[in-house]
Amino acid sequence: MSLFAIAPSCIAVSLVLLSTQTPGQSHGSNADRDARVRAFLERSRDSWHDLNVPYEDGQVLHDLVVRKRFTRGLEIGTSTGHSGTWIAWAMSKTGGKLTTIEIDPDRHRQAVAHFREAGIDAFVDARLGDAHDLVRQLPGPWDFVFSDADKDWYTQYFKDVDQKLTGGGCFTAHNVLDPFAGIASFLDYVRARPGYETTIDRTSRSGISISCKR
Repeated sequence: MSLFAIAPSCIAVSLVLLSTQTPGQSHGSNADRDARVRAFLERSRDSWHDLNVPYEDGQVLHDLVVRKRFTRGLEIGTSTGHSGTWIAWAMSKTGGKLTTIEIDPDRHRQAVAHFREAGIDAFVDARLGDAHDLVRQLPGPWDFVFSDADKDWYTQYFKDVDQKLTGGGCFTAHNVLDPFAGIASFLDYVRARPGYETTIDRTSRSGISISCKR
C-alpha cells in the first residue's frame, strides 16, 4: 500500500472502531455481503491510487486467507483500503477480523469510508498511527500478516511479529520482485529463518512473498 506510509511522526495513535458489530454478529446474509463487496471492487477496479495493490494481488491475498482459514489478520500499511477490503472480505468468510495500520490521516479516512462502502466494516479494526510503534505494541496473536509499508523496514516488521505469529500462520509482503531498498535483505532473512517456509507468488504483478510458520 503506501511505500512511504511509515515515518517518524508525532501523530497520536487513535483507534477507529468502524462498527459496533463483531464478526459473529449479523451483518446481512453472506450472499448479500459477497455481492456488495464484489460490486464495489469491480466498479472501483481502475480507480485505486496511493500505491494500493493491483486487483490481481488483492485476489491472491483473499484466496490465501480463505484457503487457510485465517481469522486474526494484521495489515501494515492500509493506504486507502484496497488490499484491506480484499483481506477483510476473506475474513468475513472465515469468521475473523483484520487489524490494519495507516499513518496518514487522509488515507486512513478514505480507507474507513471504503470499508463502509464495501460493507465489510464490521470485520475491520482500522488504526491511525505509526506502524514502527504499533506493530510492536499490538499483542496478537496473528495467523496472517500483510506488510506493504516502508520496504526497508520489512525485516523489522517480521522480527516484531515473529513471536506473535501462530503455528501455520503466514507473513506476507508486497513488491518483493521490485528493486526497492531492503527487499533483498528481507528475503535473505526470511528464507534463512528456521521453522519457516518462504515462497513467492509470481502471479501477482510485483510479487508477494509468503512465509509460513511450521
